[in-house]
Order: sequence, then structure tokens, then C-alpha cells
Amino acid sequence: MGADQQVYLDDIEVGDELPSLVKTCTTRQLVMWAAASGDFYEIHYDLGFAAANRLDGLLVHGALKHAFLGQLLHDWVAPGGRITSFGCSYRGTDGPGEPLTCRGVVTAVDPGRREVAVDVWIEKADGTVTTKGRPPSSCPCAPAAPPGCPDGTAAIHPSSLPTANDCRSSTEQRSTRWPNTQ
Repeated sequence: MGADQQVYLDDIEVGDELPSLVKTCTTRQLVMWAAASGDFYEIHYDLGFAAANRLDGLLVHGALKHAFLGQLLHDWVAPGGRITSFGCSYRGTDGPGEPLTCRGVVTAVDPGRREVAVDVWIEKADGTVTTKGRPPSSCPCAPAAPPGCPDGTAAIHPSSLPTANDCRSSTEQRSTRWPNTQ
């Protein structure tokens, strides 16, 4: 599921995995992130400085890894869902040129509150987790209700999603998209 196909609350079960997202940073990307974020600590782009500080190489910015997890969640709930909050903790270092795999798994579904809890993390090729979602280790998301649907929005944790039958006729197909009216 993702930007081209809406995931619905009633299609989600505990244990479902989010489609993974693989990122491989370049040194250029780290320099660009430093400029965009204002994080100019030299361990992210100056190899000599990193070595002088007893590091094996350059380090990917923690906030960039946080953004990668945000992209993972956004890609899963889009176009009708919305991430309202999530956080992460950094448990290991990553360097440019290393493939980083962003993963997530559904840990709870609450149809009454229209909430889904998702654990998210980043792991290296060897399976070492270097970045982990922290409590709530998922991100609440809330889709906007389609025009003419009562109550405006529904909240879900970490991905508030519409049910397949919400505010549509029985003749509409399951692939009907919710408009992104945030």
C-alpha cells in the first residue's frame, strides 16, 4: 500500500508488515542535510575530523534517519492518512554507503478509536537495529474524512485510517481513495 493505493483500517491486522524502505546515504547527501538542517557537526561530512575523534568514518545524522522513518510511515498511510506524531531513539551508528532498511510492523489495531499502533525501526544489512521508534513506538495518523462524511476526522495510532465502508456506497470498489484534505 502507499501513495498509489489507500490502506484501510479493516484491511490491517496485528503482525502486518509495512513495505520496507531502503536508503543508502552518500557523503553529498550528508552535506546537503547539514546545510538544510543547520547541523554542521563535522563528524557528518569531514572524514579527517571524524578520524581525529576516533570514529571509523562519517556518521549519518540522527535527524535524517528520523526523516527516513517518517517517509516509511507516510508512504504507508498516504494519500488519506496523516502522521500526527512519532519519535525515535538512536541506538547505533550508520555511515554513508551502507544500505539502511526502514521497517515497521503493526502491533495493535483499535477499530473503536480507529487507531493502529506500529513499531518502526532502521536496521543495517546484518540486521543490527540502529534506530528504533520510541514510546509510543509508532506514529498516530489521522485521515481526513471524505466530503459529506460526518465527524470530520478519525484518529488512529500510528496510522489512523478509514474503514473500507466509511462514507461510501456498497457499489464503490475497495480501491476508492480518500481525498487528502488536511
